[in-house]
Amino acid sequence: MRPDTGNHPGTHPGAAVPAQRGEDASIHNIGYRHYDGPRLGRSYARWSLLVQSLRGAYGLGRSAKSKVLPFILLAVMVLPAGAMVAVTVVTGADELPMRYTDYVLVMQPVIGLYIAAQAPQSVSLDLRFRTVPLYFSRPIERADYVGAKYAAMTAALFLFTSLPLVVLYAGGLLAKLGFADQSTQFLQGLGSTAVFSVLHAGIGLLVAALTPRRGFGVAAVIAVLTIPYFAVTTVQAVAEFQANSATAVTWLGLASPGTLVDGIQSAFLGGDSGFPGFHEPGTAAAAVYALVTLALIAGCWAALMARYRKAGL
Repeated sequence: MRPDTGNHPGTHPGAAVPAQRGEDASIHNIGYRHYDGPRLGRSYARWSLLVQSLRGAYGLGRSAKSKVLPFILLAVMVLPAGAMVAVTVVTGADELPMRYTDYVLVMQPVIGLYIAAQAPQSVSLDLRFRTVPLYFSRPIERADYVGAKYAAMTAALFLFTSLPLVVLYAGGLLAKLGFADQSTQFLQGLGSTAVFSVLHAGIGLLVAALTPRRGFGVAAVIAVLTIPYFAVTTVQAVAEFQANSATAVTWLGLASPGTLVDGIQSAFLGGDSGFPGFHEPGTAAAAVYALVTLALIAGCWAALMARYRKAGL
């Protein structure tokens, strides 16, 4: 229906006039159609979010400059492993210069930079631009969002830390160091990187989710991952030097994520302890290390759920 633009009592020229009784007041079909295709549901939405977040952790699907830092850090992670393989093959050594379980602990500064760069990218932008409520409209729910982000960050970290171990393993086989021994150590190393990835992904995401500002998130993640580690390591060294106390060194290792993983890998995965004096947790301490690790992971999950309960409403 076209509005009458003539002059009517009480109106000015050109004003739209409501339809009078008996006139055609139907709403015309302007071509909008409803969706008749398949509805893939929550599982597909959750998987799509996981894949998108995992790709984003390496800058895939983003601008070229977004790929620079993650791949530079990945190269820094892999190059030492390649150098160790080259030295082993050329010199004919009967073992690799470093055990598989030690690699992730030695490279913690590089890994910390990667977490600090990518954890805020995964969650801070959603908070800053207030897109989180859109995820929670339908069909995805809060647990789906947190689970997808947590799984994606864990997978990205595991790829980041396990690729150098693959290089070491290939080099060990190339140098004919013994298939059974290298395979056993390789699997132990993968176990260590898995524990490291799950724990540090939760901590990184939780710290990054506390602020919508990516810059603040980067600084906060670096502080949380580095300051406790170096503080605990320093206090452990003092305890070892002054008192030669294996008990103090071992229990102090519970106070930072990095030393916590060190204790786990030496107690359960056959790795060498990186603590001052090379002290390893005893049976009781090893059980406490496992419980604290599980508690931290569960605590990070619960805190993320609480954070997004507030952000998603």
